[in-house]
Amino acid sequence: MPEIIYQDEHLVAVNKPSGWLVHRSWLDRKEKVVLMQTVRDMIGQHVYTVHRLDRPTSGILLMALSPEVARLLSQQFERHGVRKVYHAVVRGYVHEQDTIDYALTEELDKIADKFSSPDKAPQPAVSHYRALARVERPVAVGRYDSVRYSLLELTPETGRKHQLRRHLSHIRHPIIGDSAHGDLRQNRAMAAHFGCPRLMLHASRLTLTHPISGEPLALDARWDAPWQGAMRQFGWQGLLPDFERVEFAAQSGQDSSSFL
Repeated sequence: MPEIIYQDEHLVAVNKPSGWLVHRSWLDRKEKVVLMQTVRDMIGQHVYTVHRLDRPTSGILLMALSPEVARLLSQQFERHGVRKVYHAVVRGYVHEQDTIDYALTEELDKIADKFSSPDKAPQPAVSHYRALARVERPVAVGRYDSVRYSLLELTPETGRKHQLRRHLSHIRHPIIGDSAHGDLRQNRAMAAHFGCPRLMLHASRLTLTHPISGEPLALDARWDAPWQGAMRQFGWQGLLPDFERVEFAAQSGQDSSSFL
C-alpha cells in the first residue's frame, strides 16, 4: 500500500510504489492497482492529481482534496514554484555535478497520441545532476568484467515526458532499470545479482508553498526495500538517512534512531 507522507484538509501526499499507475487509463483497462482510487479509499474522499510520475518511478505524488486547491497547486507547478529532487542509480562513474540543457522532441504513444503532430519542434528541457557515490562490483556484463554504478541527485527545471530518463541516456549514463532508454544487459544484472528489478528512479523530495496557508512545505519520501537492499550491497547505507526506512535499520541490526 502507498504510504501517506502528509495530509491536511486541503491536500495529501503519498509515496507512490514503483509499478503503480497514477490513474486509470484505457490503455491499461485490466489494471487493478491504481493509486488515485487506492488513496481515495484510504482517506475516504475524492482526490485530484496536479502532477504525474511515470508508472515505474516511485516517490512523492501530491494530490489536492478540492478543485480549487488543485488549480492553485497546478499553477505553482506551471510557474516552477515547486522544487523537485529525484535520486537515481545510473550506469558508469559520474564524478561531477553539471547541467543538461538538451531540448527533447515529444515522445508520442502509438495509440494514445495517434492524433498528435509528429513534427512538433523540440521543447527546451533542463536538468541538474550531482554525483553522490560510486561503486564497482565484480559482475560480468557484456565485454566488461565488472559493473560500475553512480548514485545521483537530480533536479529538473522543466517537466518534459521522461525527461530525466532521456537526459541521463543522452550523456551515456542511463538510469538502471529503464527498459525504454537504458541498457537491458545492465538492467538484468541489477535484477539478478542485486535483487533490484525496478527502475532506479525515485522522486525523493518536494518543496513548495502551501496553497492555502502560504507556509513553506517540505516533503520527503523514503526508498523501498529493493532500493535499500542495493544501497546496502553497494555500501551506501546511511548516506542519505532522510530517505532510508526504519525497517532497513532493523534488518541490518543497527539502532533505528540513527535512520530517523
